Amino acid sequence: MNQPSHQPRTSRVIVITGAAQGLGRAYALRFGREGHRVVALDIHGEAVQRVAAEIEAAGGECLALTADIGDEASVADAARRIDERFGRCDVLVNNAAIFSTIKMRPFEQIPLDEWMRVLHVNITGTFLMTRALVPLMRRNRWGRVIHVSSAAVAMGRAHYLHYTTSKAALIGMTRSMARELGADGITVNALLPGATDTEVPRETVTPAQKQAQIAMRSIPREEGPQDLEGVVAFLASDDSGFVTGQSLVVDGGLSFL
Repeated sequence: MNQPSHQPRTSRVIVITGAAQGLGRAYALRFGREGHRVVALDIHGEAVQRVAAEIEAAGGECLALTADIGDEASVADAARRIDERFGRCDVLVNNAAIFSTIKMRPFEQIPLDEWMRVLHVNITGTFLMTRALVPLMRRNRWGRVIHVSSAAVAMGRAHYLHYTTSKAALIGMTRSMARELGADGITVNALLPGATDTEVPRETVTPAQKQAQIAMRSIPREEGPQDLEGVVAFLASDDSGFVTGQSLVVDGGLSFL
């Protein structure tokens, strides 16, 4: 039986969407410190340029791209620029999503246009990015696709129905893509982070709600980017080569699948 080829343990090209802030920025900085070539992609151009500058100031290499993952032409242009610059894509972290700006509300009060916008960006955007970059992975018969879902799916989080629905869809996408891409040496996994403290403000979560959630965790403390960076690094590595189609919850043991 043919075995998938293995890349040497050298610098890889790692594309991260939603890299201008929060967890996306943390992942980009982590991979930059590890010597990988980072593509930081975000709809906020000036902010993602600052992330690239941080990586380069620390001696790393980063291509900053301004793109809208929900726009097919924008995604195609980003893929073309990645191909022109590096000629490959080894890892795709589909991190971009609409979340921090959503107001918590009962599902029957969610405006239809907001529902459609969240599902379009969070689901269709992930589909478009993966579809555009998988051909670059197939060239070398090696790739890692990491869909960032949410532990909100596992806990059945109320008052975020459009967000939770979109993140649940990514689990189904993960499983089907894993079936389709495994023979190409490409793994596809879903990461389900819990509520994580970053520099991004969350006006809809009160201090009391935050403390109540922490108290429910098996490990009762705040979750930070450092709790997720290593997990993403593992899923992007050779060490995860026989792990695909899986959903990994990282929320301090609040939720179990």
